[in-house]
Amino acid sequence: MTTEDSTQRRQIAALEAKRTRALAPAGESANEKQHARGKRTARERIAALVDPESFVELDMFAVHRSTAFGLDEREFLGDGVVTGRATVSGRQVFLFSQDFTVLGGSLGEVFAEKICKVMDLAVTTGSPLIGINDSGGARIQEGVVSLGGYAEIFWRNVQASGVVPQLSLIAGPCAGGAVYSPAITDFTIMVEGISQMFITGPEIIKTVTGEDVTFEELGGAYTHATKSGVTDLIAADEDEMVEQAQRLLSFIPQNNLDDGPRYAVQDDPQRLCPELDDLIPDAPSKPYDIKTAIVSVVDDGDFFELGELHAANIVIGFGRIGGGTIGIVANQPKVMAGVLDIASSIKAARFVRFCDAFNIPLLTFVDVPGFLPGTSQEYGGIIKHGAKLLYAFAEATVPKITVITRKAYGGAYDVMASKHIRADYNVAWPTAEIAVMGAAGAVKTIFRREIADAADPAAREAELIADYERRFANPFIAASRGYVDDVIEASRTRRAVSRALRMLADKRVERPKRKHGNIPL
Repeated sequence: MTTEDSTQRRQIAALEAKRTRALAPAGESANEKQHARGKRTARERIAALVDPESFVELDMFAVHRSTAFGLDEREFLGDGVVTGRATVSGRQVFLFSQDFTVLGGSLGEVFAEKICKVMDLAVTTGSPLIGINDSGGARIQEGVVSLGGYAEIFWRNVQASGVVPQLSLIAGPCAGGAVYSPAITDFTIMVEGISQMFITGPEIIKTVTGEDVTFEELGGAYTHATKSGVTDLIAADEDEMVEQAQRLLSFIPQNNLDDGPRYAVQDDPQRLCPELDDLIPDAPSKPYDIKTAIVSVVDDGDFFELGELHAANIVIGFGRIGGGTIGIVANQPKVMAGVLDIASSIKAARFVRFCDAFNIPLLTFVDVPGFLPGTSQEYGGIIKHGAKLLYAFAEATVPKITVITRKAYGGAYDVMASKHIRADYNVAWPTAEIAVMGAAGAVKTIFRREIADAADPAAREAELIADYERRFANPFIAASRGYVDDVIEASRTRRAVSRALRMLADKRVERPKRKHGNIPL
């Protein structure tokens, strides 16, 4: 063996030893502690998410540059975050996975630089970005440098918004400044029992406000899925989190210039849905489940709902017709009669804007009695928040198809992708009621004096309501003016939507040149 061969072998052995150390930068005992918490390691999470053998790691040997507070005596290869490129179902993604075993997953200068590198690559290559978050927040030992690192990430989140899809998987704590990046991204998935997101922890809240609250109560998955709406999906465990992320990616495009994935399907786009002809109850105040209509219309009944537990009076999610993705927004008569309120307006508006940014056609099912009345709604800004949904639909230039199933009353009729805010194809079922308000309210407003003066006020009121319903509680006045393009049997809905999507496939809209609009945030 020559001296050169010996030197090369030593160098290769040293490289292999360093790689082995990088796989467990805080030691195998730290990985075991992670497992004891019911959590995977950073690399195990990537391996579970991506296609086998597809992950190409970047910056495995990066280390922090700080010498303060004893960090000069501690070196962790990778600096607490695993970053790189991979494929998911054959599609390229860039991703980072925070390593809680290294200084609690805290973010420092080099940690941030690694994340910024893959964010830049995601944008320049037009690939989705996935962040797996498991971090206690800023690395205190690095001070303002760590804060600057967070801001660099936030800036890139904003620049990437509407350019490439951004997903946040919360697989542990996400505290302080760490929460803002997931908040900017398009979709967030949390895991019950191990995920938390909060600005300030329970101890600080106790000190400042006197409130006693646990980590789960404050920022657990169920809290954010029901109360705040911060998370779009909750998973029972990390396996389900991975499945949800993979399924979500199957519906969305690579970037804002891509038309999105299309799949071969056996479900005939011209298929009738006879079960829908009996969906609407005879009693106008009786609820029904709008998801029945959605599941009937989409390919193979495959509807991927988002935000199911928050603002359940509106339903949002993805489906397919003819193998191509559509975004679905629907009032839910089963919850609060499908009324629009602050939470549902915000929930739907953000989803509409995502679909518009990424070329996903919108299908809207309308059964809305109006906006929720009350002082809490008015004081909470229902005027401004309701306007967000109006703005989102009006701004959207993707194909917009609207199906009015029953009630479409007042300003809420306008907001829910009406023809007047430039929906492309609007149809109504024969059960549709398009009016300023319901018959009872209209009669009491218009005929108050006549009813009061009648010999039998109750009988006269009932007679007037019946006449109003006969004349106005139908879709034909709107149809006569072109406000709906057709009145169709409910069973023909899938066929009508499929044909409209083909008609609108080459839709192009030129907007006035401007920097951006000023949505009522």
